[in-house]
Amino acid sequence: MNDLISTVDWSRAQFALTAMYHWLFVPLTIGLSLVVAVMESIYVRTGEERWKGITKFWMTLFGINFAIGVATGIILEFEFGTNWSNYSWFVGDIFGAPLAIEGLFAFFMEATFVAVMFFGWNKVSKRFHLTATWLTALGVTLSALWILVANAWMQNPVGMSFDPAQMRNVMTDFWAVTFNEVSMNKFFHAVFSGWALAGVFVIGISSWLLWRKRNVQAAISSMKVGAWVAAIGMILTFWTGDGSAVAVAKVQPMKLAAMEGLYDGHSGEKLVGLGVLNSAKKPGDNEPEMLFEISVPHGLSILARHDMNAFVPGINDIIAGVDVNEQGDTINTVSYAERIEAGKRAHDQLREYDKARAAGDDSAMQAAADSLAKDFKFFGYGYFSSPEDAVPPVALTFYSFRVMVFGGSLLLLIILIMVWASYKKVSFLERPWLHWAGMLSIPLVWIVSQAGWIVAEVGRQPWVIQDLMPTTAAISDIPASSVKLTFWIFAVLFTALLAAEVSIMVKYINHASKGNIEK
Repeated sequence: MNDLISTVDWSRAQFALTAMYHWLFVPLTIGLSLVVAVMESIYVRTGEERWKGITKFWMTLFGINFAIGVATGIILEFEFGTNWSNYSWFVGDIFGAPLAIEGLFAFFMEATFVAVMFFGWNKVSKRFHLTATWLTALGVTLSALWILVANAWMQNPVGMSFDPAQMRNVMTDFWAVTFNEVSMNKFFHAVFSGWALAGVFVIGISSWLLWRKRNVQAAISSMKVGAWVAAIGMILTFWTGDGSAVAVAKVQPMKLAAMEGLYDGHSGEKLVGLGVLNSAKKPGDNEPEMLFEISVPHGLSILARHDMNAFVPGINDIIAGVDVNEQGDTINTVSYAERIEAGKRAHDQLREYDKARAAGDDSAMQAAADSLAKDFKFFGYGYFSSPEDAVPPVALTFYSFRVMVFGGSLLLLIILIMVWASYKKVSFLERPWLHWAGMLSIPLVWIVSQAGWIVAEVGRQPWVIQDLMPTTAAISDIPASSVKLTFWIFAVLFTALLAAEVSIMVKYINHASKGNIEK
């Protein structure tokens, strides 16, 4: 048992490591593809050769990041087979279909047109080359769509049914899987945040060029494009974040409660702006939730339900079975204790089905299948020994959410200042505080991006598939020592790849900026 727990923990750590490294590259790839397309559109529209040089400069940085992102993404997909084989079998074709579409359609679309984008200068017409650049950006975005559809299904499993004969889920409605409310919010939120991140990246590099007094006009032109892309991306990120909060409140109320450190919900629930959690607080006890807080009255009710007087359930409420229906009415649903009992019944019926099939007893098989269908929606709870097992890591989710929100708000302020400053006289742009604000926004935007990913993934723990499969049931039957070994191999490899990318980018930026990047 100890080795099993160790395997689970190390498998989770390895997947988290890979996903977080991969997420360093993905949003920059998404956003830079748009930035490059916009810059080339300006070149084609104006006919100014300087914009061609600027486009090539940022296109090279896009290419460096694109290559590293592909490498980490491939490893991430292989881990589903090596470390999470039970999960891979249980999800059947549902999880595989979006990944297959991503590989066959979006990836090949990217691979085809990225070649034209990089090597087609002066070989094809300006408009054909521009079309290839935009199609590359579209391909990158479509890749994100299908990956996020797969991820969103794990958080809101719809459009499927469980086939006991195969011991796996099968897809019954492709469009329900694709367009479920979590996937659409998650997709647009991720894409717009990628625009914001890439725009901030352009702002930061342009600020460095201004600080070093190199390619000043190219830096100002780049900053205008980057600042506008970042501003639009950040505003839309906040907008889609609001939609994501509503979706989470509906399909993952426990995650929302963890995001707020909320144990006992109320009507007109406040939103904690700044706060320190009480680390001694446990579900069901009488300890206070917060040691310190600055709250917005009615804020969480507005965020979750768009109703300032709406009831928002806390962790204790959800465990007890108190929830809110689609009309916003407080109702009594199934408690976690009852869900655990239903899940264990579902496990028993699945075993009965298997025994009846082995004996060739069709009537017993049908009876077991019918009983299983009644309780299957709580199948995953059958792996738990107590309701507290279904509570996510509250502290990490709570603090990550605030890093994301407050960091994003600070970034929006910096971005708006840069939009304004980029239209001022060159003398104004020579102020060092402006340069440092731009350069320091680069690490800040990645911290915010990673915090958002942590909220999304840690907040849904202990589930791999919401309500159907916990992490402990999803792993492969492999020794913990093997996972430990590959964890450290990947840690060294990914760190080396990241160091290589940063080094290559820094050398390229430094070398290119010593000349005239507009040529």
